[in-house]
Amino acid sequence: MTAGPYSFGPFRLDPTERRLTRDGDPLEISGRYLDALALLAAEGGKLVTKDRFMDEVWRGVPVTDEALTQCIRSLRKALGDDAANPRVIETVPRHGYRLLLPVDDAQRVALLAVETNLRAATIWPDVFAAGLGGGGAGIVAALGYLASGFVAPQIGTASTLLVLLSTNLLLGFVGGASVGLGIALASRGDSIARPALGGATGGMLVGAIGRMVGTDLFTLFFGLAPERATGAVEGTILGLSAGLAIGLARRRASVLQGAIGIAAGALAGVAIAAIGGRLMAGSLAGLAERFPANKLAVAPLGPIALGIATVAEATLFVGGVVAAVLAARRLRG
Repeated sequence: MTAGPYSFGPFRLDPTERRLTRDGDPLEISGRYLDALALLAAEGGKLVTKDRFMDEVWRGVPVTDEALTQCIRSLRKALGDDAANPRVIETVPRHGYRLLLPVDDAQRVALLAVETNLRAATIWPDVFAAGLGGGGAGIVAALGYLASGFVAPQIGTASTLLVLLSTNLLLGFVGGASVGLGIALASRGDSIARPALGGATGGMLVGAIGRMVGTDLFTLFFGLAPERATGAVEGTILGLSAGLAIGLARRRASVLQGAIGIAAGALAGVAIAAIGGRLMAGSLAGLAERFPANKLAVAPLGPIALGIATVAEATLFVGGVVAAVLAARRLRG
């Protein structure tokens, strides 16, 4: 017989302290009857035979079946149960009895709490790391826009750089964190499909919400919105690629992990470009076309240049998220 304590319905039974309560109020039952209830609770809904009651409760003391019947009758009275319509203790004719209420013992509850805490301790570092990876990719992309001449400052180089860095950092961090959260929540065991599905879900949600909020904001303030910008489709592809890369890269050498992340990002960029999707560079180009009076000079992008920019951005984002998450996991041992 395990030690407990046990919780079932409104009742809590602590065999070690010899205490039974209902909603915190003590219930009085004899010691042997408390042992019988503890045996029922320890089995957690399984049948307890008459022989087991005799062996483990009466411990070989010769008694009749009537003693067990009286024990169960007293327990039902103390627990507010009814033999004709049992809700707590069920009689299995000619065999024994079982407890009908679901039982939680203290050890199981404690282990569940530990597992929950450990799960949280692994999820949030992954989310933060993924956000940092995505934000870092955004910063590198912003610097690349200026260095390549794709974006030309119109209100001062410092101001333009600050705006681009801040915007790309924020968008990259939020996108990376959302993908990382999906991957962390879905990751179990050595499955490759689960982190891929989780990353795709996180990317889809952040892409859809970002597209909706951005469109509504532009419509609210300017009366029109960009016709084409990053959305749920692009987010899904990026998240799927990041999750798949993390699933494939686990337990491999660091060099291979980096190569897998870069390859997954490049493939995601090719897929997005192939379906006519857009990432940040394409979205900026769309904004420039839609709002010609803007103060951010954006060079026009032909199909080839837009495709190259899309592949480069996807490679940076996915590679950054994958590298950051795997590095965080290595640091945790």
